[in-house]
Amino acid sequence: MKVVLNGEERDVPDRSSVADAVALAGAPAAERGVAAAVEGEVVPRAEWEDRVLSEGEAVEVVHAIQGG
Repeated sequence: MKVVLNGEERDVPDRSSVADAVALAGAPAAERGVAAAVEGEVVPRAEWEDRVLSEGEAVEVVHAIQGG
């Protein structure tokens, strides 16, 4: 199926989760500072594995980076 991941249409397996999308985006899911939203709604990290994506949904994955 297709989803929009960080503004780019991507093919993902059926029943992919937010956790799968985070991994596909290359974000270090185990680290702090990573957030995910589906259709503009932030998905709490505790729900990433259970939140299954649907065809065409927009997923944004953000990784905060320190710097100065």
